[in-house]
Formats: sequence, C-alpha cells, structure tokens
Amino acid sequence: MTDWHAVGYGFVVMLIAGLLASFVPIVGHVGAGLIGGFVAGYVAGGGLGSGLWHGLLAGSISGLVLTVLLAAFGSLLGLVGGPIGSVVGGAGVLVVGLFVTFLFALDSALAGAIGGVLGD
Repeated sequence: MTDWHAVGYGFVVMLIAGLLASFVPIVGHVGAGLIGGFVAGYVAGGGLGSGLWHGLLAGSISGLVLTVLLAAFGSLLGLVGGPIGSVVGGAGVLVVGLFVTFLFALDSALAGAIGGVLGD
C-alpha cells in the first residue's frame, strides 16, 4: 500500500533541493532526486521494494510537475513566434521534460530502495 505522506515528503524535499541546486551547482538536480527519493523510501520504510516504489512515485510526480510548468512557460515564450511557435516551443519542452521525468524517477527509485532498507 502506498504511503502518500512519504511520497509527499520526498516530493517537497526534491523541490527544495532542486531550487537549491539551481544556486549551488555542486549538488545538482540529480542529487536533488537522490535526496528526495531517499527521504521517501526512508519515511515509508518496509524494505527494498517499498522504498523503491515510494522513491519512484516521488521522483515521477516531481518530474511531471516540473515538465508541465516548463512546457507552459515554453508555450508562453513561443507566443512571440505566433501560434505555431507556441505549439512547437511547448511540445519541444514537453518531450525533453518527459525524458527528464524518466531520469528523476530512475535515480529516485534507486535512492528510495536504499532508504527503504535503512528505514526499517
């Protein structure tokens, strides 16, 4: 069963760490995913599988939120090029964002598995 509190904690940690990663390049956005996934897995506990699941959910949700926000921003910037520029700008950002979502989910799931083992 999914512990949505754990997923929420991981999501919030990823957002905060992602914002800090913008100002502190050493941490990086991959580190934000690792930290948030670990927190989600640790809070959920339940072992390897549970931590993996909760880290995966936290990483996927944060990646999707980021993708939707960036696609909307790209569409707004694309309005300068007219309606076609808006569609192309938003769609391009959306495709790249979906790839980034996959990467966020992958590293968060691995860190969540470690957190799930240590959380017991």
